[in-house]
Amino acid sequence: FPLMETNACEAEAAEQWDYVLVADHRAQREPRLASQQQRFLEELGSKGFHHKVLEDQEKLYFGMRADNSIFDLYRTLLREPEEFAPRAELARPTPVPATTRIRIVNFVLNSQTAGGDTFQDLVKAGVFEAGFPLHKGEEDLKRKWAQWTNMFQEQPIDDIRNYFGEKVALYFAWLGWYTYMLVPAAAVGLIIFLSGFSLFHASQISKEICEAHDIYMCPRGDHSRRYRRLSETCTFAKLTHLFDNEGTVLFAIFMALWATVFLEIWKRQRARVVLHWDLYGWDEDQEEMALELINCPDSQPRLHQHSYVRSGIIFLLTLLMICLMIGMAHVLVVYRVLAAALFNSALPFLEEQVTTAVVVTGALVHYVTILVMTKINKCVALKLCDFEKPRTFSERESKFTIRFFTLQFFAHFSSLIYIAFILGSSSLLSTWVSSWLKIPSSPFTPKNEGWSCLSLAWINGHPGKSVRLAGLWKLEECHLSGCMMDLFVQMAIIMGLKQTLSNCMEYLRPWLAHKWRSMQATVSRDPELRRWQHNYLLNPVNTFSLFDEFMEMMIQYGFTTIFVAAFPLAPLLALFSNLVEIRLDAIKMVRLQRRLVPRKAKDIGTWLQVLEIIGVLAVIANGMVIAFTSEFIPRIVYKHRYGPCRQGAQPAIDCLTGYVNHSLSVFFTKDFQDPVQTEGENVTECRYRDYGTTQDSNLTEQSWVLLAIRLAFLILFEHVALCIKLIAAWFVPDTPQSVKNKVLEEKYQRLREKMW
Repeated sequence: FPLMETNACEAEAAEQWDYVLVADHRAQREPRLASQQQRFLEELGSKGFHHKVLEDQEKLYFGMRADNSIFDLYRTLLREPEEFAPRAELARPTPVPATTRIRIVNFVLNSQTAGGDTFQDLVKAGVFEAGFPLHKGEEDLKRKWAQWTNMFQEQPIDDIRNYFGEKVALYFAWLGWYTYMLVPAAAVGLIIFLSGFSLFHASQISKEICEAHDIYMCPRGDHSRRYRRLSETCTFAKLTHLFDNEGTVLFAIFMALWATVFLEIWKRQRARVVLHWDLYGWDEDQEEMALELINCPDSQPRLHQHSYVRSGIIFLLTLLMICLMIGMAHVLVVYRVLAAALFNSALPFLEEQVTTAVVVTGALVHYVTILVMTKINKCVALKLCDFEKPRTFSERESKFTIRFFTLQFFAHFSSLIYIAFILGSSSLLSTWVSSWLKIPSSPFTPKNEGWSCLSLAWINGHPGKSVRLAGLWKLEECHLSGCMMDLFVQMAIIMGLKQTLSNCMEYLRPWLAHKWRSMQATVSRDPELRRWQHNYLLNPVNTFSLFDEFMEMMIQYGFTTIFVAAFPLAPLLALFSNLVEIRLDAIKMVRLQRRLVPRKAKDIGTWLQVLEIIGVLAVIANGMVIAFTSEFIPRIVYKHRYGPCRQGAQPAIDCLTGYVNHSLSVFFTKDFQDPVQTEGENVTECRYRDYGTTQDSNLTEQSWVLLAIRLAFLILFEHVALCIKLIAAWFVPDTPQSVKNKVLEEKYQRLREKMW
């Protein structure tokens, strides 16, 4: 864990300026704006602020400095009762850290004035353009931290804390620990993936598929109007075995344990860091009330309130947005159907790869949808928070975090849920309920059925029972090698784009913007004004700057744990991405952005609960993927109930011999209403992936046995994985004994001092 010894915090010199306000010269020419500006500066002066004005050809710069009496009051308000002893009074006062000065100045500047306006209101009105703390003394961080050459070096967490405050330092401490813990997860995932290569040519199922030259698969859609030999999917069958093998179950259980151990050890590391920073007993509510009193001695605490009506409205609006997210997943379904028809007509040479092309382009459309919905979700979450009227800034941030993450979760994972559990004809929903929905006949409907019954696989149906969008386009199906391939491709594309394209844009956008503004600016010869100009030309920051970094990591953590059974390389991609992300964020904060306002904190707040929720969801999702999406359960059932080894192991025969033929149902081509439209050889029967009867494609007894075993496995897997998580959480204490003993010793020493 990258910690260094803390040096004494250096206070800013009295003649230096903590904050800079920027205004345009045009505001001085308008009497109303100039008057508002003057009243604001006078009110700050009455609170103990001093200012200095510098100007260039276009801007006015107001350097702001708070009087030392303000910081003395802050220390007095937050002093513990025992510190008022005569011994403490004679002690030499400690200097005020720069982070504390900036935090107090920023709070007063952004509080409401006597006229009811805030600094942000004045910015919107054109009175000021910006306000920001100055970058000062960042050379050490540039040299030791904010360079690409330091990618594999430990982070100077204490230096980060002394410059950006505890909240930013805890973010980088957590991100560093998360990256460190990804190493074993990435190694195990890579081993599971590579183990499939050792069986690349030895898998009995792959052998049977590659040798099945006499088995024809039924046409799966309008883009494929011919019978395809099963052997044509030989390559995809081998590739699917790389991540759909017996090691998948062990890896999913390992990741459930890994997520728990990661969080529990992080709690211990956090406790050590907080004690090291002397924040173990720090109270956030007390801090905010102290700042309120510094700004206005007559202020009253905001009392806790709760409105059931307001909470009910927010709950309904949140549900409405979640339904919208789910609706977006259905829009992607429609896109994939229409894209399949378009590719078939416009690009006939892609006939054999239409499904793959649809999956790839569907993932790209999903990625673009995520980018759009992220902006919408943030606006909606902010509006909901404003409607609820939280008591304090920290409470508002916590509520916003929960709502925004909930919406983002559905925006990112709704399409993956559709592919994993709904798309395939062997999915959970399609197998569970049958013979209840009726649909109108289509060109592939049996001759003797104008209306036919359909299992709840309304997404695609069976041969002779196809479902069509608007009566024209047949809905899509999984790849012939199974839905695990579709899920793997979707995960790989989305994670790949988020880790590469998003990171590139995250760096290039502020870098280009800063270069463009610097090229257009005229630099002053005055050293102090030149430094203020340099800070102004940096990219602006806001209260969401650090929040956005946390949210990005939470979504990545979700991809790393949820559906990891279908994409064991997710931890490896996350590891590579985080090595870049740490230095990318460091360079942005130190070199390309204005200085973040330091904030005190003793933990990562609501994000810890988000991580714990993701861990539970990962257990459920991976259990369902193994049970209903992969071929793990059907293989196990066949091996012990229907295969050649049902009476006992036979060394000369592979226990999965005959599994491919067993898992494919038969459909007679004469039952197609218009068999002439299907191209290919003179085929009398074709096969499809399901357990249906030859006569009417109803579910067989085997399908119900398989469903019962799938459900039993899901319940057993989730209970075992959750029990492992609970045992690990109990076994590893949140707070190390050394931290508890240190706190106990400090309490004892304070009591001893009171005796004397």
